[in-house]
Amino acid sequence: MIQISAAELEVMDVLWAEPGLGASEVFDRLDRTKDWNIRTVKTFLARLVEKGALKTEEDGRRFLYHPAIAEAHYKAEAAGQFVDRVFSGRAAPLVAYLADSRGLTADDIAELEKLLGDLKK
Repeated sequence: MIQISAAELEVMDVLWAEPGLGASEVFDRLDRTKDWNIRTVKTFLARLVEKGALKTEEDGRRFLYHPAIAEAHYKAEAAGQFVDRVFSGRAAPLVAYLADSRGLTADDIAELEKLLGDLKK
């Protein structure tokens, strides 16, 4: 699986939502609370291309960036690796930990109950 840092994941989120952007458009869509400049974003884009997470398309003098991996596939693999590594592959201890450490809202509980009901069918 491709290893993507938290910062690179923010760039991927932009491109999963809107593929085919140039570096300046990616920069414009990123959270402005970060102290990143356009060079930083271009570095992230270059790393993601090198890792195989993005592919490029020439558009005149600039490049357009497209995800080379599907968001759902990446997140499923990343979540699976995390659960395997930290919770010995078991989902129940993960949910228990999240409930204890972060608390679950009534909406979270309802959503989990629905998911469990769907799994039992």
